[in-house]
Amino acid sequence: MQTQNDSPDSFRDRLYTIDESGKRLWVYAKKPKGKLTFARNIVGVLLMIFLFTAPFIKMNGQQLLLFDFFHRTFAIFGVQFWPQDFNLFFIGMISLMVFIILFTVTYGRIWCGWACPQTIFMEVLFRRIEYWIDGDTHEQKVLDAVPWNRNKIFRRVLKHGIFYLISFIIGNYFLMYLISSDAWIKLVCENPADHVAGLAGMAIFSFIFYFIFSWFREQVCTIVCPYGRLQGVLLDRETVVISYDYLRGEERGVLRKSENRADTKKGDCIDCNQCVAVCPTGIDIRNGTQLECINCACCIDACDDMMNKVGFKPGLIRYASEKMLAGRKPWHFTIRSAGYTVVLTVLLTALSYFLITRNPVEATVLRSPGMLFQEQENGMISNLYSVKVVNKTAHDLPLEIRLLSGRGEVKIIGNTPVIAKQSLGEVVFFVLMDRAGVKNGKTEIEVGVFSGGKQLDQTRATFVGPFN
Repeated sequence: MQTQNDSPDSFRDRLYTIDESGKRLWVYAKKPKGKLTFARNIVGVLLMIFLFTAPFIKMNGQQLLLFDFFHRTFAIFGVQFWPQDFNLFFIGMISLMVFIILFTVTYGRIWCGWACPQTIFMEVLFRRIEYWIDGDTHEQKVLDAVPWNRNKIFRRVLKHGIFYLISFIIGNYFLMYLISSDAWIKLVCENPADHVAGLAGMAIFSFIFYFIFSWFREQVCTIVCPYGRLQGVLLDRETVVISYDYLRGEERGVLRKSENRADTKKGDCIDCNQCVAVCPTGIDIRNGTQLECINCACCIDACDDMMNKVGFKPGLIRYASEKMLAGRKPWHFTIRSAGYTVVLTVLLTALSYFLITRNPVEATVLRSPGMLFQEQENGMISNLYSVKVVNKTAHDLPLEIRLLSGRGEVKIIGNTPVIAKQSLGEVVFFVLMDRAGVKNGKTEIEVGVFSGGKQLDQTRATFVGPFN
């Protein structure tokens, strides 16, 4: 809270949710309503439906989205990525970063307010439950202030019990994205003693989510998440953010009955503070763009509602850039945004090309270490090799190894090798070549990996023999 000695910009020196002594100030956000809030809730519900169904959707035999850091395998929309696909992963991450920068430069923190999981779960789910159990802003403040009694204990137990149950469910789904839904089902159904680490992870994730949504809340956005701090280098006067039209709203003043605000030199802002009351991070948007603002649009709905009630034109708070407000000019696509779009298009084109031309099978041939060549009775020279094959397809592959260069043949040790789907396998084989074909003690050969008569991959290896 500002004092008389504070400068007009002193609000930028501290967080709204922390007082001068460093104590946390709890945010009692008023329940928002309006067109944008309704639209944001619809988007949030659709994204939650996707989040809760994606682990059980299979494409090409793979989970729709899987980020298994433990086994270094990732699946995105049915395409599995291995460590050998690091170039694709790197290009994809760079593309994602450019995409975030492009959207932030052009549209501000629209991701935070409309698509971030933290905002969706907090505002669309947990806070709605809190309104249902504890009531709106006034009721919540009264309930916090009264001594402990049956009513308060019942409401606290009910609310935190539901919060922990939902956090437990979210934690389990989070685990599915890390270990796969199939592994999660095994973890739940089999003997708990065999899955101590998995169950411990489940408990830890559940507690973390419960802590975040029951207590930490908006501090995730203001203290932990670095995205808000990027605004200082990404936003400019052309960026569309939630803005207060200060030219129209100032000077602020309470609305008097039968008052002509033009005569009293007052703006359209009636200083009702409804924009502050509904803000989930507790800020006053009339002070301009701030670190804490997540562009959730609650203040727009609250302001428009008040403007309609007093007969003023809506839009005092709206999505707009500083240049649009100051110059009263419509929004247009800037050169900076166009540059980011070109870079993003190039990256996405490169990523699409690599994905389309991605080899579904990768083979690496290695000559067995410590093994010298062997001379056969028929005058042939043999070398022992092993080939490691990564099968990225959704079906098992019976393999055939062929020599693509030089005069010779391949003899596989054991039965016809079959590499299981989405797995790494190894095949051991001999390459036999005519002694006359081995010059200066060694020669380069090409080995092809085939399945069903179709060549899947080819690689080079060195064949060693006696000096002629």
